[in-house]
Amino acid sequence: MGTKNQPFKVLATATLATMMAFSAGAPSAFAVTQPEADTPLQKDNLQKLSAKSMKKLDNGVQFDLGEYDAYIRVKADDIVKVSILKDGEKEEDSPAIDDSNLKTPKFNVKDGKKEVTISTKEIDVKISKAPFGVKFLDKEGNVINEDYMENGASSGYEDGKPYVFKKTEEDENFYGFGEQSGLDLNKRGDSIGMWNTDAYAYNKDTKYLYTSIPFFMGLKDEKAYGILFDNSYRSYYEMASESDDYYYFYANGGPLTYYFMYGPEIPDVLDKYTDLTGKMDLPAEWTLGLHQSKWGYTADEILNVAKTYREKEIPLDTMHFDIDYMDEYRVFTWNQEYKDALATLKQMEGFHAIAINDPAVKQDENYDIYNEGTEKDFWAKNPDGSNFIGPVWPGDSAFPDFSKEEVREWWATKHNVLFDAGIDGIWNDMNEPAVFLDDEKHNHTLPLDTYFGPEDDKQLHTEYHNLYGHDEAEATYNAWEMYKPGERPFVLTRDMFAGSQRYAALWTGDNVSNWEHLAMSLPMNMNIGLSGVSFVGNDIGGFAQRPDAELFARWIQVGAFLPFSRVHYDSDAKAEVKQGQEPWAFGEEVEAISKKYIEMRYQLLPYLYNAFQNSAEEGAPVQQPLVYHFQEDEKTYNISDQFMFGDSLMLAPVVKQGQTSREVYLPEGETWVDYWTKEEFEGGQTITVDAPLEHMPIFAMKDSIIPTREVQQYTDQNELKNLVLDTYLEDKASYDFYEDDGKSLDHRSGEFNETNFTLKRRGNWVVFTQKALTSKYDSSLETVTLKLNGEEKPKKVRSAFKRYKEVASMDELNNNTQSYFFDEEAKTLYVNVPASERKKVLIRY
Repeated sequence: MGTKNQPFKVLATATLATMMAFSAGAPSAFAVTQPEADTPLQKDNLQKLSAKSMKKLDNGVQFDLGEYDAYIRVKADDIVKVSILKDGEKEEDSPAIDDSNLKTPKFNVKDGKKEVTISTKEIDVKISKAPFGVKFLDKEGNVINEDYMENGASSGYEDGKPYVFKKTEEDENFYGFGEQSGLDLNKRGDSIGMWNTDAYAYNKDTKYLYTSIPFFMGLKDEKAYGILFDNSYRSYYEMASESDDYYYFYANGGPLTYYFMYGPEIPDVLDKYTDLTGKMDLPAEWTLGLHQSKWGYTADEILNVAKTYREKEIPLDTMHFDIDYMDEYRVFTWNQEYKDALATLKQMEGFHAIAINDPAVKQDENYDIYNEGTEKDFWAKNPDGSNFIGPVWPGDSAFPDFSKEEVREWWATKHNVLFDAGIDGIWNDMNEPAVFLDDEKHNHTLPLDTYFGPEDDKQLHTEYHNLYGHDEAEATYNAWEMYKPGERPFVLTRDMFAGSQRYAALWTGDNVSNWEHLAMSLPMNMNIGLSGVSFVGNDIGGFAQRPDAELFARWIQVGAFLPFSRVHYDSDAKAEVKQGQEPWAFGEEVEAISKKYIEMRYQLLPYLYNAFQNSAEEGAPVQQPLVYHFQEDEKTYNISDQFMFGDSLMLAPVVKQGQTSREVYLPEGETWVDYWTKEEFEGGQTITVDAPLEHMPIFAMKDSIIPTREVQQYTDQNELKNLVLDTYLEDKASYDFYEDDGKSLDHRSGEFNETNFTLKRRGNWVVFTQKALTSKYDSSLETVTLKLNGEEKPKKVRSAFKRYKEVASMDELNNNTQSYFFDEEAKTLYVNVPASERKKVLIRY
């Protein structure tokens, strides 16, 4: 949904009406809301800290720095926490941290004259005593990361602002930082800020966006490390933007605490980071289908759009209900027309529904949610202790204080109003939190002196702002345990902090229907993925303004491969061109393109679901930058317009207007197969490929297996009875296929299957084996079809003493297990194997 600058049907107060009318009349001037000016770090006022003494602790060491204490704590063999706090200040983690699975390993401490060394089996940490500074080394003695000591003030506080300076080399690259604008993947040279901001219609130069994740990775000498600056205040990252010798980060207040983690591989860093901040849930399979949404759909339009998808046989799982479904924007209420439409939608075959929810609660003495929250003292407060009231969609509103556990629990209890009507997922919007006041005191959010928490333990808004949406996401997530126990939650949010992946998926806010935004979405999503948030997407086609046919066609090609795939667009009241953004709205050619790529997504659902399972297990992104896989190949370090979809498919979309061919870099060390033509290319080269409007270049990695299935109109239309293993075999390809019921929490108690599929080439033979690794789920799988691309016609296929029958068509193959079909024109061999087969299947050439 849009936020600022957008007229709405019911204006609750004259003040709000005046403000909104003014904003809507000047969209170019007021499109992007940003906070007050940055607070600079005064480098002539840095502290020069030195250790007076050292004390060994159960999990690390403590240094006496005079007015301050420093703690170096070993969280794992390759995770270390560094804190510098005022004497007597309590050491606390932010809500980002969920490290219950981490256990302090054995470590040694050596106290030397000038430095103290902490050694684990993975890294050494050397702490300089005077001046105080920290250096991390691998076991070969190579420096992974170190404080910049040239000015003798590598870390400390400048007028209450915690800061850390780090040494860097010219060839060191930086990734992550959550949601950031810009067209480059590599953030070296950037000045980055984190303050969750309602940045409607942002652009590539907008500094502050909706989500703050104070985590980044460094890649130096082909080795990766990560740093989480565990500080929720507004923070800043000067990533070699002032000098090639150093970078630094700091915040407007709060503690100097950061976590360091060593790879050396990027996937290792992400695994450790998500061990520290929590793994995502395995999502329900329906959430991986296509979603359709618009701000301003009438109740009838929601139903008509859903029906049209089915009539045109374009797959779709979910319709979204934007703010119009509420009773004058009061949260947890219904406009009866939309409630009736929802009931009708849920009677249609295969549809799920998601409802938007905002934190602002209308100030209205006839509104029970407001009265109850007021009575229980559940609102954010002004400095004088009165409730903060500010205008948002419903008019003057109060803001729940989600820092309080009892408020989060209360908020969770209110979701029955939505669930009982048939809503399956919740979409949290406006949770920066946004307020429709843009003077210097507010800057489109609550004033900085607003406070949260109990009177004896207040948190000012300066500290809590970036955590607001995180705590709201937790509250929303917990509603499932109350009302939908045993069902996997789906929460979509616009606002996150580190660790929010435990509760929610992310969409990147109110983007714009232009080519810059399509191009920017790729590095943005990839860096979000490298920040621990795999379930991410952008409004397909752009939210603000309207795309033309070419732009939508190119965007739906990308959108079909986003981890979270949703078409969503702005109210017609804001658009000069009253253009729909449904696949059929741009004519037959674009409809056919949309259908083709959406069907591909549904065909690839087993592959996509397994990619998410890998995210839940290891923190791996689904939409991956090439450097994630190929960090030894320097040419991948800043490729921003190609990405890996899962571990085996590389996409090279067109993101420039009018372009009908493009260059594609093929990472070295692999052979790459054109997905469409099956032509093979050696890695380590750049090729030029044709890309007419209907075509998006896709390449498969040789020696990979990609599990697919038949196209469905929605994700659970049919049981999975035949799994197709789309295989690009050179020597050996192997895949561990995960399967569960796709909707319940039973997998947490072990009810899932994992099966290893392996194909090996041995002289004139190809040998296929399937081995059950775990078998605790009652699968409907009956057959496995091998699809071997780029093969010759075999002389025979057999299993043990059973000879497979050669058939003349795919229809015959599908009706005969233990059969095979060779497509002469496509040079593709299909072999139909019973899922229960435990003998080797031998293909003889």
